[in-house]
Amino acid sequence: MPASLASYVESWHPEPVSDEDALPPGPAAALSALLDLPGTAAKSGDPLPPLWQWLYFLHWAPQQALGQDGHLRDARFLPPIPDRRRMFAGGRCEIIQPLRLGEPAGRTSSLAAITPKQGRSGELLFVTERQEFRQDGRVCLVEEQDIVYRSGDGSPPRHPGTLDNSAAAEPEGPWQLRLQPAETLLFRFSALTANAHRIHYDTPYVRDVEGYPGLVVHGPLLALLMLELVRRNAPERQVRSLSYRLHRPAFAGEHLLADGSADDGHARLRIATHREVRHATAEVAFA
Repeated sequence: MPASLASYVESWHPEPVSDEDALPPGPAAALSALLDLPGTAAKSGDPLPPLWQWLYFLHWAPQQALGQDGHLRDARFLPPIPDRRRMFAGGRCEIIQPLRLGEPAGRTSSLAAITPKQGRSGELLFVTERQEFRQDGRVCLVEEQDIVYRSGDGSPPRHPGTLDNSAAAEPEGPWQLRLQPAETLLFRFSALTANAHRIHYDTPYVRDVEGYPGLVVHGPLLALLMLELVRRNAPERQVRSLSYRLHRPAFAGEHLLADGSADDGHARLRIATHREVRHATAEVAFA
């Protein structure tokens, strides 16, 4: 019998690590351009929109440190399991006060939890990374990200054999944002977030090795699109906390619909296509 994934991480207890970033306005302006906004969503001195901290504190590893799939072979919070495959599952963020652009900030990252589970494709390992962001000596954001790992290929993926790039989803809520992500958009988002995973830009790899019908839209991009509904439709409301979950992958060329609604101090959001009503979901609580 092969060893369980839990056995590989019994003695794995990586220490926290801290880093800093000056939070320059350039990355926020670049993401604004990627989303075709009429101007930058935040300038120097402005509060950073929720989850836009993903544009900062980036780590550009040497090329020789990347594995065959484009991810790092080794890093502090990558579990030491064989033939590691990675999937971003979701996360949570508490916003005590927004980070402000142009002001130096610090981040402390730590391992919050390791949870083995059994899935359809075999044994899975859920790793939760916690990040605390500080500015002017105060904690501003507390974020947790849930990453799912499996070992080897597992069961064949269940995805459509071909993609319909003409059909669109029907809206459910009054807040709506539509996007048909092209290959160039995925490429630019990968560059903005220092993400070298080949499923976002290498079509032969994504089809022949990973078994997807096309380039995969980044999970963080789906989350940002859902939060963009809040920024555009309730700009006067301050987000106190949010959670999001990624359910099914979406692919380049498909018509994505981000929609949602707000009531009783909360907003409920989703990403849909014509073939899936819930690629991703999110809930926001306002201050």
